[in-house]
Amino acid sequence: MSLDRPVTPNPYPLLPAVPSFTVTSEDVTEGAPLKDDQVYAKGNTSPQLSWSGAPEGTQSYVVTCFDPNAPIVSGFWHWVVADIPASVTSLDAGAGASDATLPGGYHVRNDFGTLDFGGAAPPEGDQVHNYHFVVHAVGVPSLEVEGATPAVVGFKLAFNTLARAIITGTYAH
Repeated sequence: MSLDRPVTPNPYPLLPAVPSFTVTSEDVTEGAPLKDDQVYAKGNTSPQLSWSGAPEGTQSYVVTCFDPNAPIVSGFWHWVVADIPASVTSLDAGAGASDATLPGGYHVRNDFGTLDFGGAAPPEGDQVHNYHFVVHAVGVPSLEVEGATPAVVGFKLAFNTLARAIITGTYAH
């Protein structure tokens, strides 16, 4: 069964323009299907990510994974990590298992309702979903969003993001 609805656009070009920098991954290839490791019902493991070229003045990072193609108005937040120290420029595969596995910073509750990475989980037979893994270079050392929702994190990022790096994987059942 396929849901009959238009494809949701990439939301990031709709935000205030900021410079970009580079994010790479050993696990996510731009525009390619995600590995089973990044699928909720299979490996449910956060991917390895590395970034470089963030602008001067970066005081922390926020890493997110967002699916705008979820069949709901707000899209679906799979991963939100806030207040990663500016000295950190990579996350190992599996770093999203808990706050204890992060090299700094903390998880904000995702749309699964958990404080960790939640892998790709589109409805059976739905369109291809895009999973935007985004590293936000932030101009303050802390967004002060512990206990907040992803929407609040997004609101604070709108005023504190210096640059953004994006790598997008896809997945469909």
